[in-house]
Amino acid sequence: MLTDRWIWDHIGPMSNVAAIILAAGRGTRFGTDPKLLARMAGRPLVQHVADAALGSLADSVIVVTGHHAAEVENALAGRPVHIVRNVAFMDGLSTSLKAGFAALPSGARAAVILLGDMPLIKARLIDTLVREWQRTGEPMALVPTIGGRRGNPVVLSRKLADRIEQLSGDSGAGPILRGRSDVLECPVDDPAILQDVDTPADFGHVSREPWQS
Repeated sequence: MLTDRWIWDHIGPMSNVAAIILAAGRGTRFGTDPKLLARMAGRPLVQHVADAALGSLADSVIVVTGHHAAEVENALAGRPVHIVRNVAFMDGLSTSLKAGFAALPSGARAAVILLGDMPLIKARLIDTLVREWQRTGEPMALVPTIGGRRGNPVVLSRKLADRIEQLSGDSGAGPILRGRSDVLECPVDDPAILQDVDTPADFGHVSREPWQS
């Protein structure tokens, strides 16, 4: 059994925050090819997101798959991620968020929610959000903003689990966060928080962004 001292000495301090990558959607606006397998800088989009999460302060990485599950899972083979296959993915985004939250490790006090189609998110941004969530007293949620606009990824406290379980349809956590005083914003200078890939035009745009490892 690993002790806290062993973990500290060999791995580093635990953040008590897990990463959940939502990678189950159909991506119908992208066309017939699986969106998350589109290659940017020589790698599928979902690999970029997974590698950012794995390189961050997150203690563990959960990937929720659904549409083209086998192909997405194969693209992540060899990476130390925990796969959760969402058989209800056609019922909307809420089912993937619920599946990911249900798979959280017992020690996780929060989850940073990443979208599988946001390949420009870097580990350093995830770390900024995790540290700010900790610094501000572990609020119910922490949302990054740029120029007053909210983006992703967001940090959600595990205390929201019951509310998340009540979600339905194609909505994320927005409906349960709206109007709450215990949801904090974290201004950042990284436009990646607004850059997802819905269409081939979006993919062309993010593919032209200057690439920084």
